[in-house]
Amino acid sequence: MVTIPPGQAHPSENEPHRARHIAESFGVDAERYDRARPPYPSALVEGVVAASPGPDVLDVGCGTGIEARQFQAAGCTVLGVEPDTRMAEFARRGGLEVEAATFEAWDPAGRSFDAVVAGQAWHWVDPVAGAAKAAQVLRPGGRLAAFWHVFEPPPAVAEALAEVYRRVVPDSPLNVGAQLTRPALDIYQEMLTKAADGIREAGAFGDPERWRFDWQRSYTRDEWLDLLPTTGGLTRLPPDTLAEVLESVGAAIDAIGGGFTMSYATVAVVAARTGAA
Repeated sequence: MVTIPPGQAHPSENEPHRARHIAESFGVDAERYDRARPPYPSALVEGVVAASPGPDVLDVGCGTGIEARQFQAAGCTVLGVEPDTRMAEFARRGGLEVEAATFEAWDPAGRSFDAVVAGQAWHWVDPVAGAAKAAQVLRPGGRLAAFWHVFEPPPAVAEALAEVYRRVVPDSPLNVGAQLTRPALDIYQEMLTKAADGIREAGAFGDPERWRFDWQRSYTRDEWLDLLPTTGGLTRLPPDTLAEVLESVGAAIDAIGGGFTMSYATVAVVAARTGAA
């Protein structure tokens, strides 16, 4: 594990947590999401578990249960909170206890936890209200950990996706086409900074730490095209438009040999609950 330098990020003009139609769209194909989305580094899971005072985990935006199953395998008891009822039902079929709600509106009913985690989900939560809610349910010394996968496809693949995205969905509320031309870590540094600022504003945590785990994964053409429709910019596209996107990206992958190795960095903001619960 290496630490990301805090740096200075420019405030983002985008407010993903306000785009509820996208935040709650991932269940359109929950089976594909669970199949195609990568798990998290075991060192991240082990680090959160080791830093927490006990095994009770609340998974915010648990989706289909990808990270929840990893925490269960590490010996934790996990409760999921998920706003998309289709994703919640998929996770329940996999043996996870899930309550359907946005985190901001979820009722903890007096329950408390040793860790609050969010994989690929904290940007869909109001950063200040979310941190305050996490502080409400965490036991003293409990950890809030929000984490994301950062990746950049080969330039030819990224450029093909950016070009077709600008052409077929130029009015995306998250401006995905423009974001694809920026270094991915720059975008995620903004998310990390926004999450850390919300945690500080809650006034109930120690200074947030930033963690980073580097790893790689190889993709065939079909594997990458299986994952793409699960991303926030594509979940709501009509079938013919999605097919146009996948055809363009598939052609770019064919041109570089039919596959590629992706370099990932899984980045996290982690903070300890201070004081009394």
